Amino acid sequence: MSEFFGRSDKQEQLKQIVLALHAGKSVPELKEEFSEILKGLSAEEIAMMEQSLIDEGFGVESIMSLCDVHVEVFEDELKKQKDEHMLPGHPIYTYREENRELERRLKQFESAVKNIKKDEQARKEALTLLDDIKQIEKHYQRKENQLFAKLEEVGFTGPTSVMWGKHDEVRDAMKACREALNTEADPKVIKKAGSAMIKGMKNMIFMEEKILFPTSIKKLDPITWAHIHAEEPEIGFSWIRPGSTWDPGIAIRRSVRGEIPTSSQGVLDPDEPTIPLDEGALTNKQLNLMLKRLPFDITYVDDQDTVRYYSATDDRIFPRTPAIIGRAVEKCHPPKSVHVVQKIVESFRNREKDKAMFWLNFGGRKVMITYYPIFDEQGSYAGVIEVSQDITEIQQLEGEHRLLDW
Repeated sequence: MSEFFGRSDKQEQLKQIVLALHAGKSVPELKEEFSEILKGLSAEEIAMMEQSLIDEGFGVESIMSLCDVHVEVFEDELKKQKDEHMLPGHPIYTYREENRELERRLKQFESAVKNIKKDEQARKEALTLLDDIKQIEKHYQRKENQLFAKLEEVGFTGPTSVMWGKHDEVRDAMKACREALNTEADPKVIKKAGSAMIKGMKNMIFMEEKILFPTSIKKLDPITWAHIHAEEPEIGFSWIRPGSTWDPGIAIRRSVRGEIPTSSQGVLDPDEPTIPLDEGALTNKQLNLMLKRLPFDITYVDDQDTVRYYSATDDRIFPRTPAIIGRAVEKCHPPKSVHVVQKIVESFRNREKDKAMFWLNFGGRKVMITYYPIFDEQGSYAGVIEVSQDITEIQQLEGEHRLLDW
């Protein structure tokens, strides 16, 4: 039957499946009703369906709420697809290897949780394993800051927003699991929290490998993958060391777009022209070195809500990569906090606020995040600066420590 439908007709059919789920229809009902249209379904068609729904005003949160269920409808067909072969070193190969490591750790964690009732030592083992599993955060951060950014450049924005939201659900599940292991005496409660986390992570692996990665391979060209590859070390990897068989230099040599971006800018040149500032003048190299040496991280978003700069310090609190440059600021935050960011920016534009300050516990440290609006000499809004600073030591200061005491 599906051969009689054009591309747009099939997309409409797929959207009807998701809408029917929201209306309360069950997965078995929909599999039977749409059995013909589901045959030969591709990952890209599902991704396009999600993108189309969001373009039509269907909320990201609404798609997130039934994401696992609607993937279940398409699961049988997606499982039939063979993964495209990638060489060791290609970002997709690296993502897949990290998933294999995660699966192995989840199996160990599940076993430890099951044994808690019989052996209290299993609780400590589960907590240790959970600490190890938390390294998957680097995998998620690379997706959010690199892969998603490149997909947005080719107009593929909706499904990445949905997946970012699913990342946050997994993070919440990890926190809930840790809390249960630390506080709950009832093994059933711990098992329930552990099962929820494991299910969320396994579903994420499936969505990555059967929808996100195949679609990304089709939408991004070799040069873009070379750029992603160059930026990966800035965030790091989960458990593995990437291979080196895949050579991004080959893609560069075949491209007319130049070389892979690099953070190396050469040595200071005494003949380099200076940039005149209100007070003094600096070369581009000096200005860059100074900004990178500041004891806090800054990110600049211009008056069009586009990220234009971040200070590439060696020990940034929150990860950034060159892929963020030129990205809309709302795309740099998880869906659940986008409305807050928009509210802050709007209050700055309207001169209702002159700063927005937040603080949180992060990795055992106290971090303060402050947003400041910028206005030019004529009073026109020119953007916003985000400043993130580790204030743990500052909070602990007592008495005085003067210059002569150094």
